[in-house]
Amino acid sequence: MPNETEKDVLTRRGFLGVGSAALAAAGIPYVENLSAQESAYQSVSERSKSDPGPTNPGVDAANPDSNNPPPTDAGGVQTFKYPFSFAHKRLQEGGWSREVTQRELAISKTLAGVDMRLTAGGVRELHWHTAAEWAIMLYGTARITCIDAEGKSFVTDVGDNDLWFFPPGIPHSIQGLGPDGCEFLLVFDDGNFSEYETVLLTDWMAHTPPEIVAKNFGVSQKALANLPKKEKFIFQTAVPGPLEDDRRVAAGKLGPSPIDFAFRTNKAPATMSNKNGEVRIIDSKNFKISTTAAAIVTVKPGCLRELHWHPNADEWQYFYAGKGRMTVFATGGRARTMDFETGDVGYIQKTLPHYIENTGTTDLKFLEMFKASVYQDLALSEWLSHTPPELVAAHLNLDKATLDAIPRNEPLIMPGS
Repeated sequence: MPNETEKDVLTRRGFLGVGSAALAAAGIPYVENLSAQESAYQSVSERSKSDPGPTNPGVDAANPDSNNPPPTDAGGVQTFKYPFSFAHKRLQEGGWSREVTQRELAISKTLAGVDMRLTAGGVRELHWHTAAEWAIMLYGTARITCIDAEGKSFVTDVGDNDLWFFPPGIPHSIQGLGPDGCEFLLVFDDGNFSEYETVLLTDWMAHTPPEIVAKNFGVSQKALANLPKKEKFIFQTAVPGPLEDDRRVAAGKLGPSPIDFAFRTNKAPATMSNKNGEVRIIDSKNFKISTTAAAIVTVKPGCLRELHWHPNADEWQYFYAGKGRMTVFATGGRARTMDFETGDVGYIQKTLPHYIENTGTTDLKFLEMFKASVYQDLALSEWLSHTPPELVAAHLNLDKATLDAIPRNEPLIMPGS
């Protein structure tokens, strides 16, 4: 991955190498045909785009590239966007949760996401999952606990942009801290995951014969008379005391776990950073316990997360600031463009080319998530600049100056035109 900014001066038009003026000067018939197609589109656009209604102006305004797609879109491409705002919110005393899974976004087969809010003192009760849990803090602070496979405890506090990862079957909890609790995003490596299908401590006890629970704990059944009769899921209690006190008590005779289940994102250097944006890649290379790879991406206004694809896994996205658009190119000459903003989930199937452009006036920030232990991507510029230039020119009818302008190292984020 590049760390330098030597390509900052390269414009997006130069990068793509398909600016109409440059290609027209080269006398390329294909460009003339494309220009004719665009002209035809524009000449009928006002008449063809008219929609007497009924319409939903708010939804149309938020999705301009679906309401009036660019002329380069073609064929049927499955919907690859679902807003968390559409998801059912499960409200309880102490917080709430909402999820986007394959049931909401049919294309999302490998990963699912949960957005969760906990008040100060609010607890996501002791539980575990059959899927791995990757998480990022979006707001506030929380205390997380777990035990490792050896029974040793892990207790820590997490804040803005911190991550955690719990493998399947590792029991854990999350509790909001003062002054205002927290909100975080959970990503699970199973598209069919559901927060309604979790192994919960209270639910387990409620569905185990009381005499068995009493025998297991070595106490009388009378001592267990107040056990909950159903799951708590999220509930309100007091804000916990000092972290060191919890750590000491939880460690017991075994001592603390040697495994760090948390990752301090803000303390790690960015993979790439320049005036166009920033990318932070976190996978098993720098977050040892994680089997889910991630990239945290910031794209400046007008700039572009370059044309690229991922050869090893589908990509699950979460947009948490700004506005952007993305075109996914599928097999069979099909393509579709959709618009994204804060709270939207996106999904791209493995190996399909795409880009993300910042179409707003503020920074566009989003996550790229993969059911893979190592992050991989390949860029169009990287491919073309490391292929014999005569072969590329024969394919795309590009002149030498345009070929020479293509970045030789993967820039990740391109400047605006």
